[in-house]
Amino acid sequence: MPTLPRFIWISFIIVLLVLFFHSFLYHYFPDALQPGYFSADNKHQSAEPRVVQARGNLAEDEKSTIELFENSRASVVFITTRQRVMDAWTRNIFSVPSGTGSGFIWDDHGHIITNLHVIKGASEATVRLADGRDYKASLVGASPAHDIAVLRIGIGFQRSTPVPLGTSHDLKVGQKVFAIGNPFGLDWTLTTGIVSALDRSLPGGDGRTIDNLIQTDAAINPGNSGGPLLDSAGRLIGINTAIYSPSGASAGIGFAVPVDTVNRVVPQIISRGKYIRPAMGITVDSKLNDRLTQHLKLTGVIILNISPGSAAETAGLQGATITPEGNIIANDIIVAVEDKPIDSVDKLLSRIDNYKVGDTIKITVLRKNETIEVPVTLQPGE
Repeated sequence: MPTLPRFIWISFIIVLLVLFFHSFLYHYFPDALQPGYFSADNKHQSAEPRVVQARGNLAEDEKSTIELFENSRASVVFITTRQRVMDAWTRNIFSVPSGTGSGFIWDDHGHIITNLHVIKGASEATVRLADGRDYKASLVGASPAHDIAVLRIGIGFQRSTPVPLGTSHDLKVGQKVFAIGNPFGLDWTLTTGIVSALDRSLPGGDGRTIDNLIQTDAAINPGNSGGPLLDSAGRLIGINTAIYSPSGASAGIGFAVPVDTVNRVVPQIISRGKYIRPAMGITVDSKLNDRLTQHLKLTGVIILNISPGSAAETAGLQGATITPEGNIIANDIIVAVEDKPIDSVDKLLSRIDNYKVGDTIKITVLRKNETIEVPVTLQPGE
């Protein structure tokens, strides 16, 4: 009878020893075979849920914050957008999700305010109210210069309350603010902070500069855009519009379009479908102005040209003179609007944009080394 090789016998004996050791542990030390857990002492005692300690009354600031959110929540909406795309092979048109954002109810006619960049490029938008109702929205109009868009929904009989309106011209750094929105699709989220700074400027997506922004440290993230920024009285003081963040998430620096701008721009969009900026009828150029003022060692905006029949011509303002050699000789240099200094073309346009067509404003100009004040009645811009 042939004998088995020696290594097979050794392997067989090892397997028998392993099985014996495993049986021994299972019988006498069952907990040892539960990996990753501490061994139990098998001494169980009776136990009951702990007694809950009375909390007491909420702090007054907590009560006011809760009340603010509960009163304001129904005025905030969740916006989802879709975009039509064409399949390169079949040439079929598909509607795909393109983004989410926030907005708020403006009036009893179903107008919804949000940021233009929330719905830009979308072919359709759906507005969800706080009670869960969804509505297809139509675009009323927009103002790219302010990143504001107005939508409209048919709200029927169950109308949500418009957000109460506040003011932004009297804001102070340090005031408490509250932001409600839908960050990362997490609907109806409340964050708090303070006014960190005022009159900030940021470059817009189309090369324009958005001015007069409110800076806040209230957490604002993607999806918060278009939502309301409220003061401690629950009044609208701005539209959350942008964040500064290397990572794309909140870094404690958010920006909001001030409500005074909103309250000036939105009624025009609703009534005309667009915003008409006030103007004086002058020609200015940002890059050329920077070179000329640096060469002249002065601060202000050089008027290059006056449009015939414009408000500026009526007021007697003077444009620059071009010599036969092609040199530019500055005549009127705007240095202030309503006693507020002007140091760039963007600042001039921003100051003028604080007024309405038909308003008369005081322009301070430097003319032949003399400072004079000229009243100008603003006209519709292009």
